Amino acid sequence: MTELWFGIVSMTLTMYVVMDGFDLGAGVLHLIVARNNEERRRVLGAIGPYWDANEVWLIASGGMLLLAFPRVLASGLSGFYLAIFMVAWCLLLRGISIELRSHAQSPLWRSFWDVTFVVASILLCVFFGVAFGNLLRGLPIDATGWFSLALFTDFSANMPVGILDWYTVLVGVYATLALVMHGGMFLCWKLDGELLARCRRWTLRAAIAVAGLWPVMTILTIRVNHALFENFRARPLAWGCAVIALLGLVVLFTGLRRDAYRRAFAGSAAFLLGLMGATATAMFPVMLRSLVDPALSLNAHDVANEPDGLKIALRWWLIGIPLVITYFVIQFRLHAGKVSAPEEGHGY
Repeated sequence: MTELWFGIVSMTLTMYVVMDGFDLGAGVLHLIVARNNEERRRVLGAIGPYWDANEVWLIASGGMLLLAFPRVLASGLSGFYLAIFMVAWCLLLRGISIELRSHAQSPLWRSFWDVTFVVASILLCVFFGVAFGNLLRGLPIDATGWFSLALFTDFSANMPVGILDWYTVLVGVYATLALVMHGGMFLCWKLDGELLARCRRWTLRAAIAVAGLWPVMTILTIRVNHALFENFRARPLAWGCAVIALLGLVVLFTGLRRDAYRRAFAGSAAFLLGLMGATATAMFPVMLRSLVDPALSLNAHDVANEPDGLKIALRWWLIGIPLVITYFVIQFRLHAGKVSAPEEGHGY
């Protein structure tokens, strides 16, 4: 049961990366690819039906952790206290920017909210990437099961560590590039004309950077957490996920070359799914790795909730997940096709 719930939590977090990742990436590209108000409204119209529903995956991930691994959630929330507040503010500002930009016709008003939207999107990509880097590198978890982190120390990946160091910053940059690639692919699927041509150029650049830096980031991850690589070598499922990620990149590039943008977007999603799946498989059973002493790491088997409770929760999850999948299928069907800017005063 512990293994199953570790997989469910990992899947929920991965779905957040894939689903909210494309509208975060689109937010980063918002002012780069859109040159005027109409084009900016088309970009927002492309992600408009999805962005708020996509963020529910993040809430669901927290709920799953609370249900199955409450000690992990408690330790993580306490240790990343400052970072979580920064993420919350960026999420708020991003949503407010989307909803308020067209409430006044003033160019200054719209420019202010457009810039706020882009900055919040960039910061969220970086923050989530840095948080992922901290999980891969490890945390200063002591014998009590708690940890605290300064924003930065000496920028090395060795004790005493902070939230920011050379490795976590690089993971944050790489995550931003990956989400720009993913969001750009979604915009290519949904837009046309000159806006599509610009999205295609920027998406291709991001995809080349992501593909080229993937081996580099793998080597750097092995350097800061060699045990992760040892687990990866011994687990066929991790290899299978890595193959999915590689095939996703192949599908992405072939889709771009043939102007098959929906296929390319699926390839981008497969890359993120495979990358996250391979990482989760290699990390198991460790959920929060201790840099103080590996024996102090929060292990899924040690911190899981009672088996009876997990069994009851699984029944409800089996009822809820088909409803969630049905909702997103209907949502994508209702908003299929290319997006055009609505009439002024209607929507974004």
